[in-house]
Amino acid sequence: MSISTLIVLAVIVVLVLWAITIYNGLVAMRQRVNEAFADVDVQLRQRHDLIPNLVETVKGYAAHERGTLDEVVKARNAAVAAQGPAQQAAAENVLSGALRQLFALAESYPDLKASTNFQQLQAELTDIENKIAAARRFFNNAVQEYNTGMQRFPAALFAASLGFAPKDYFDLGDERKTVGEAPAVKF
Repeated sequence: MSISTLIVLAVIVVLVLWAITIYNGLVAMRQRVNEAFADVDVQLRQRHDLIPNLVETVKGYAAHERGTLDEVVKARNAAVAAQGPAQQAAAENVLSGALRQLFALAESYPDLKASTNFQQLQAELTDIENKIAAARRFFNNAVQEYNTGMQRFPAALFAASLGFAPKDYFDLGDERKTVGEAPAVKF
């Protein structure tokens, strides 16, 4: 074998190893995104499981506030049925608004506020909300790393042809303005 043939073979081997390294890096980042989304999903399911207990507790004290309770149940069901980060984010934002309304309603009922069951459920929900926020941050960070990795040269040259597609953030989107607003309390 001539030296030029060895050089060509060495360049080909280096290029193949380089492509394998890039591909494996993208696969690892995609798996991190999937794992992070699963973590968000676990926290959201815990939240969804807690809400019926909360609604039942409030029903015992504020049975005539049916509209607010129905909105919470409807929002929970929509959140459970949502698929993918974008739909789940939108549904969870609606659910958060309904829960804020429910807690604002609880302010009108001193017996409800004093109930240990309600206080425990409220504390559990607060804890879950904090875990959801942390899981969302982790997910969004993983998505950012993955999307950036796909857009970097040279991965950008062949990422799409190998089946890698950009992922969506778990973002508040247009509802960001309304989430920060205080709920309206009507008597």
